[in-house]
Amino acid sequence: MTVTPETIAAVDAAISSRRSIRAYLPTPVPRETVAEILSVASRAPSGTNTQPWKVHVLAGDARRRLSARIRAVYDDAEQRQQHTEEYAYYPTEWRSPYIDRRRKVGWDLYGLLGIGKADKVRMHAQHGRNYDFFDAPVGLIFTIDRVMQQGSWLDYGMFLENIMVAARARGLDTCPQAAFTQFHRVIAEALALSPEEMVVCGMALGHADPGAVENSLVTEREPVEGFARFHGF
Repeated sequence: MTVTPETIAAVDAAISSRRSIRAYLPTPVPRETVAEILSVASRAPSGTNTQPWKVHVLAGDARRRLSARIRAVYDDAEQRQQHTEEYAYYPTEWRSPYIDRRRKVGWDLYGLLGIGKADKVRMHAQHGRNYDFFDAPVGLIFTIDRVMQQGSWLDYGMFLENIMVAARARGLDTCPQAAFTQFHRVIAEALALSPEEMVVCGMALGHADPGAVENSLVTEREPVEGFARFHGF
């Protein structure tokens, strides 16, 4: 690869413009485009080339059926209590600065949407939009074989990032969604997953709705000096 200012700018723009988009236009995304993105993303590194990722791509009625099945459980308080995450995505003990960042992004988003701290009904409805893939035309469900260990989950993260960056290079947006893990049993039944498949997360893919206020959210990032130590320079 020949490095030029243009190639650097293009790669940097695809990475730095990636955001979690929570409202989409109904504009379809061709199957061929999704396949291209997944093909590029599959160049992610993985230990001894194990390539631990599996992807279920949903569009049209298939996406709507899965969303409807999950929403039926999510919107029923009694049923919802019977479903828990299969793995811990978040820490069991929150500490600063992580809890501070979590709270800030949550209230920044709800603030844009005009949802107050006591408005449990609207909070529930907004969180439920996860299961509609925020109305994106394409929904992705990612799974991994249960035999794979922590290193393969690190590899998986690089694969997910590649998808999001490759999508940006094509003018598309995404939202990675750990919310789906709570309803892994519903997903497993709906998609006929094998017993060996474990749900990692979901992801919305499509064209961002430029008029949606929630898409104006830009999360803060710690400066390099705050998280990196340089040795030997």
